[in-house]
Amino acid sequence: MSDGITEASADVVGVLTERIEARFDMGMDQLKAAVAAAPTANPDATDVVKWHGLLVEAQSVLERAEDDLLAALQTQPSEVDDPTMGLAHRVNAAVTARDGRAMVVRWLLDPNAPGKKDLAAERLARLRPRPGPAVQTSAPNRPAGSTAPATAWRSARAAR
Repeated sequence: MSDGITEASADVVGVLTERIEARFDMGMDQLKAAVAAAPTANPDATDVVKWHGLLVEAQSVLERAEDDLLAALQTQPSEVDDPTMGLAHRVNAAVTARDGRAMVVRWLLDPNAPGKKDLAAERLARLRPRPGPAVQTSAPNRPAGSTAPATAWRSARAAR
Protein backbone atom coordinates (compact mmCIF):
# COMPACT_ATOMS: atom_id res chain seq x y z
CA MET A 1 0.00 0.00 0.00
CA SER A 2 1.98 2.87 -1.30
CA ASP A 3 -0.47 5.75 -1.42
CA GLY A 4 -2.85 7.42 1.02
CA ILE A 5 -5.97 6.31 -0.84
CA THR A 6 -5.18 2.62 -0.47
CA GLU A 7 -4.29 3.04 3.20
CA ALA A 8 -7.53 4.89 3.85
CA SER A 9 -9.44 2.13 2.06
CA ALA A 10 -7.78 -0.54 4.16
CA ASP A 11 -8.86 1.38 7.24
CA VAL A 12 -12.49 0.59 6.35
CA VAL A 13 -11.74 -3.08 6.97
CA GLY A 14 -9.70 -2.29 10.08
CA VAL A 15 -12.36 -0.07 11.62
CA LEU A 16 -15.12 -2.58 10.98
CA THR A 17 -12.96 -5.42 12.30
CA GLU A 18 -12.44 -3.45 15.53
CA ARG A 19 -16.19 -2.83 15.81
CA ILE A 20 -16.92 -6.53 15.32
CA GLU A 21 -14.35 -7.52 17.94
CA ALA A 22 -15.82 -5.00 20.39
CA ARG A 23 -19.39 -6.13 19.74
CA PHE A 24 -18.67 -9.81 20.29
CA ASP A 25 -15.92 -9.22 22.87
CA MET A 26 -13.37 -11.45 21.11
CA GLY A 27 -10.83 -11.28 18.31
CA MET A 28 -11.82 -12.10 14.74
CA ASP A 29 -9.91 -15.39 14.77
CA GLN A 30 -11.73 -16.47 17.94
CA LEU A 31 -15.06 -15.37 16.50
CA LYS A 32 -14.47 -17.25 13.25
CA ALA A 33 -13.54 -20.38 15.20
CA ALA A 34 -16.65 -20.06 17.39
CA VAL A 35 -18.89 -19.64 14.36
CA ALA A 36 -17.23 -22.58 12.59
CA ALA A 37 -17.76 -24.77 15.65
CA ALA A 38 -21.42 -23.78 16.16
CA PRO A 39 -22.80 -21.87 13.16
CA THR A 40 -26.38 -21.86 14.44
CA ALA A 41 -25.59 -20.83 18.02
CA ASN A 42 -25.55 -17.10 17.23
CA PRO A 43 -27.02 -16.20 13.83
CA ASP A 44 -25.86 -12.57 14.21
CA ALA A 45 -22.25 -13.66 14.68
CA THR A 46 -22.54 -16.08 11.76
CA ASP A 47 -23.83 -13.32 9.47
CA VAL A 48 -21.15 -10.87 10.57
CA VAL A 49 -18.34 -13.40 10.08
CA LYS A 50 -19.65 -14.27 6.62
CA TRP A 51 -19.92 -10.65 5.48
CA HIS A 52 -16.61 -9.69 7.08
CA GLY A 53 -14.96 -12.44 5.03
CA LEU A 54 -16.62 -11.09 1.89
CA LEU A 55 -15.43 -7.59 2.82
CA VAL A 56 -11.83 -8.74 3.30
CA GLU A 57 -11.99 -10.56 -0.04
CA ALA A 58 -13.35 -7.44 -1.78
CA GLN A 59 -10.59 -5.33 -0.23
CA SER A 60 -8.00 -7.76 -1.56
CA VAL A 61 -9.51 -7.62 -5.06
CA LEU A 62 -9.49 -3.82 -4.86
CA GLU A 63 -5.85 -3.69 -3.85
CA ARG A 64 -4.84 -5.96 -6.74
CA ALA A 65 -6.87 -3.85 -9.19
CA GLU A 66 -5.23 -0.66 -7.88
CA ASP A 67 -1.77 -2.20 -8.20
CA ASP A 68 -2.51 -3.26 -11.80
CA LEU A 69 -3.82 0.19 -12.67
CA LEU A 70 -0.84 1.92 -11.09
CA ALA A 71 1.59 -0.31 -13.01
CA ALA A 72 -0.24 0.40 -16.26
CA LEU A 73 -0.29 4.15 -15.63
CA GLN A 74 3.45 4.20 -15.00
CA THR A 75 4.08 2.78 -18.48
CA GLN A 76 1.62 5.08 -20.27
CA PRO A 77 2.59 8.09 -22.31
CA SER A 78 0.48 11.20 -21.84
CA GLU A 79 -2.76 9.55 -23.07
CA VAL A 80 -4.44 6.60 -21.40
CA ASP A 81 -5.26 3.68 -23.71
CA ASP A 82 -8.37 1.48 -23.66
CA PRO A 83 -6.85 -1.41 -21.68
CA THR A 84 -5.76 1.04 -18.97
CA MET A 85 -9.25 2.56 -18.91
CA GLY A 86 -10.55 -0.98 -18.46
CA LEU A 87 -8.31 -1.29 -15.42
CA ALA A 88 -9.71 1.98 -14.08
CA HIS A 89 -13.23 0.64 -14.49
CA ARG A 90 -12.14 -2.54 -12.69
CA VAL A 91 -10.93 -0.40 -9.77
CA ASN A 92 -14.25 1.45 -9.68
CA ALA A 93 -16.19 -1.82 -9.65
CA ALA A 94 -13.98 -3.17 -6.87
CA VAL A 95 -14.54 -0.02 -4.79
CA THR A 96 -18.29 -0.38 -5.26
CA ALA A 97 -18.22 -4.04 -4.19
CA ARG A 98 -16.05 -3.31 -1.17
CA ASP A 99 -18.19 -0.36 -0.08
CA GLY A 100 -21.39 -2.36 -0.48
CA ARG A 101 -20.05 -5.15 1.68
CA ALA A 102 -18.86 -2.62 4.25
CA MET A 103 -22.38 -1.19 4.37
CA VAL A 104 -23.81 -4.65 5.05
CA VAL A 105 -21.32 -5.19 7.89
CA ARG A 106 -22.21 -1.78 9.38
CA TRP A 107 -25.92 -2.63 9.13
CA LEU A 108 -25.39 -6.01 10.81
CA LEU A 109 -23.50 -4.35 13.67
CA ASP A 110 -26.13 -1.63 14.29
CA PRO A 111 -29.00 -2.95 16.41
CA ASN A 112 -31.02 0.21 15.67
CA ALA A 113 -30.48 0.15 11.91
CA PRO A 114 -33.50 0.76 9.72
CA GLY A 115 -35.32 -2.46 9.00
CA LYS A 116 -34.28 -4.28 12.16
CA LYS A 117 -37.29 -3.44 14.32
CA ASP A 118 -40.19 -3.40 11.89
CA LEU A 119 -42.14 -5.65 9.55
CA ALA A 120 -39.10 -6.04 7.29
CA ALA A 121 -37.10 -7.35 10.24
CA GLU A 122 -39.77 -9.93 11.01
CA ARG A 123 -39.74 -11.09 7.40
CA LEU A 124 -35.95 -11.29 7.41
CA ALA A 125 -36.02 -13.37 10.59
CA ARG A 126 -38.41 -15.81 8.92
CA LEU A 127 -36.00 -16.19 6.00
CA ARG A 128 -33.09 -17.28 8.17
CA PRO A 129 -32.15 -20.90 7.74
CA ARG A 130 -33.47 -23.17 10.42
CA PRO A 131 -31.72 -26.24 11.82
CA GLY A 132 -34.46 -28.54 10.50
CA PRO A 133 -38.17 -28.86 9.94
CA ALA A 134 -40.43 -28.34 12.93
CA VAL A 135 -42.71 -31.15 11.79
CA GLN A 136 -42.16 -34.28 9.78
CA THR A 137 -42.30 -33.35 6.09
CA SER A 138 -42.31 -36.79 4.51
CA ALA A 139 -44.39 -39.89 4.98
CA PRO A 140 -43.03 -42.42 7.44
CA ASN A 141 -41.37 -45.46 5.91
CA ARG A 142 -43.74 -48.43 5.62
CA PRO A 143 -42.80 -52.02 4.92
CA ALA A 144 -43.22 -53.05 1.28
CA GLY A 145 -46.77 -54.09 0.48
CA SER A 146 -48.26 -52.24 3.45
CA THR A 147 -51.46 -50.43 2.50
CA ALA A 148 -52.55 -49.36 5.95
CA PRO A 149 -52.82 -45.63 5.23
CA ALA A 150 -54.91 -46.01 2.06
CA THR A 151 -57.09 -48.70 3.63
CA ALA A 152 -57.61 -46.62 6.75
CA TRP A 153 -58.56 -43.62 4.63
CA ARG A 154 -61.02 -45.66 2.54
CA SER A 155 -62.65 -47.16 5.60
CA ALA A 156 -62.93 -43.73 7.25
CA ARG A 157 -64.52 -42.40 4.06
CA ALA A 158 -66.98 -45.28 3.87
CA ALA A 159 -68.00 -44.72 7.50
CA ARG A 160 -69.19 -41.19 6.71
